[in-house]
Amino acid sequence: MSRRNRIDIVVDILKATNNSGTSKTKIVYTANLNFNRASRYLSMLQEKQMIEKDSGTFRITASGKEYLQKASEVLGCF
Repeated sequence: MSRRNRIDIVVDILKATNNSGTSKTKIVYTANLNFNRASRYLSMLQEKQMIEKDSGTFRITASGKEYLQKASEVLGCF
């Protein structure tokens, strides 16, 4: 089994937050990350304005959806 690269991890996180508000715990389990690594990626995605945090839940933004769509076209993962 090969290691995932950063793009794969970002795509997994964005897919986890795609439908509705998602807790950090659900993101950790869905994206198969530990809490420390998830925290770093969530902070980075918030800085890039791809996700937003509201009342303890994370939601994908319009730019996050656009990134997810383009990544899916390039990677062919959907």
